[in-house]
Amino acid sequence: MKLKAFKAAFPYTVPIFAGFWFLGLAYGIYMNVAGFHFFYPMLMSLTIFGGSLEFVAATMLLAPFAPIQSLIMTLIIQARHLFYGISMLDKFKGMGWKKFYLIFGMCDETFSINYTADIPADIDKGWFMFFVTLLNHVYWFSGATIGGLVGSLLNFNTTGLDFVMTAMFVVIFMEQWMKEKNHTTAFIGLISTILCRVLFGVDNFMIPTMLCILVCLTAFKDSIERKEELS
Repeated sequence: MKLKAFKAAFPYTVPIFAGFWFLGLAYGIYMNVAGFHFFYPMLMSLTIFGGSLEFVAATMLLAPFAPIQSLIMTLIIQARHLFYGISMLDKFKGMGWKKFYLIFGMCDETFSINYTADIPADIDKGWFMFFVTLLNHVYWFSGATIGGLVGSLLNFNTTGLDFVMTAMFVVIFMEQWMKEKNHTTAFIGLISTILCRVLFGVDNFMIPTMLCILVCLTAFKDSIERKEELS
């Protein structure tokens, strides 16, 4: 059962592997250039597993001690996970001990797979989601660790490397668009993002966007479900 779930989960994570290794290596190299021993990116990637937060954490470690500011910054950067968690409440029911690791390891990419994947009926959903989460965690951890180890030996410009993840999310969005006949939720996300980007600016639009999407999805929940049933 576990092996079957692993085999089903692995292909979904291959695109994540490419993105996580590139960014993980860049993160490890960045930490090395900032003067940190490879243990820092290794342990931070293992325990924080927060992507963009880990890059910011490097700056926080070099800055004067400011715990309140660090807490607020962390909440702002990772606030979107509150909405991920709400969306996964039903899916995590009955998962037993696996639920705790699934909650800890629910990054953007893992959420995208576990929420949208069409899991075959003969595959245990709990183990499928567990292996998706574990594999993505291993990809990021190994990339960051290797980057920290070899960072001092490499010398190249990593500008623009973070666009890998943006491109991957565009692909995921397009796949969902082609798979679903009803695009109401996609339009809600697009319109909310554009509107909040214009109103709040590039540095402050993320949280208003998520709130706007949450309000719209809640308000039009019944209508969306009826359209999905008809389609």
